[in-house]
Amino acid sequence: MRVIIWADMEGTAGISVWEQVLFDRNRYQESRLFMTEEVNAAVRGAKKAGADEIIVVDSHGAGQEYSFRSLVFDKLEPGAEYVSGTKWLRYTEPLIAGCDAAICTGAHAMSGTPDGTLCHTVTTKWLNALINDRRAGEIAITAGVCGHFDCPVVFVSGDDATCREAKDFLGEEVTTVAVKKGINRFSCRSLTLTDACRKIEDGVASALKNPGKVKPYKPASPTTFAVEYISPECATEYAARPGVELVNERKTESKADSFYEAWDQFWTPA
Repeated sequence: MRVIIWADMEGTAGISVWEQVLFDRNRYQESRLFMTEEVNAAVRGAKKAGADEIIVVDSHGAGQEYSFRSLVFDKLEPGAEYVSGTKWLRYTEPLIAGCDAAICTGAHAMSGTPDGTLCHTVTTKWLNALINDRRAGEIAITAGVCGHFDCPVVFVSGDDATCREAKDFLGEEVTTVAVKKGINRFSCRSLTLTDACRKIEDGVASALKNPGKVKPYKPASPTTFAVEYISPECATEYAARPGVELVNERKTESKADSFYEAWDQFWTPA
C-alpha cells in the first residue's frame, strides 16, 4: 500500500497566530517541531496499517528559504520518505505511479470561516477560490488533484472547522481528527501535542484499514476553477497565464475538461 501525506502547519495543535507559522517570526522554530511530531504520528499510523511505501510532502509555505522546508529532518520518523522544496501540490510523481490513499495533517479551513483558526486559501491575497462556482479551500483543491489520479483523501486533521469542511466536500466516510477548536481566526482551544499525536496515529491507522470506503474527489466536468482576489493587481498577475481569463478586475477563471487541467494551467510550476 502506497500512501502520500500532505503536511501543513496552520492546523497543528497549539498553533493560532501567524507569528507561529512564518519563517521570520520568533515562534516559528517551535512550531516546526509541533508540525514534525504530528507528521511522525501519521507515519506511525500508516505503518501500523501496513503501508509499505509512505511519502510525506512538506506543504507549508513558510516564506523565503523555509517554504516547503519546515519539517525538522533529524526528528522525523523512520520508515517513510520526505519531500521538501517543491511548490505546493506540484509533486505528483507518487500519484502518477498510483497511490492507495492520501492523508492531510495540519490542515486549515478555507478563507472566511468564522471559527477557522488561521483560515485562508493558499495565500491571504485570495478572498475566495471556487470550483464550479462552489467556494472551496485547500482541502478540496488537494483532494481534487489526488482524485484526478484516483487517489482518495481518507484522513484530515486540523481544527473543528477543518474537519467539518473535509466531510462537507469528501463525505462522511473520511476520517477526521480535530486537534483544536477554533474560537476565532486567531485563538483556539487545543489538545496537548501528546494527545493530538495519539489521536492522529490512531485515526490514520483506522482510516487506512479500508481506504476504498472514501471515493476520490472528482468535480464535475467540464470544470471551472476561479479565484477572487483582494486587489486588481493580483488578478492581473494570474490572468497573464495561458488558459486563464480575467472575468473582472478582481476575479480570474480557468476552464478545462477536468479539475486537474483547470488547476494545472492556473497553478503554473514557476
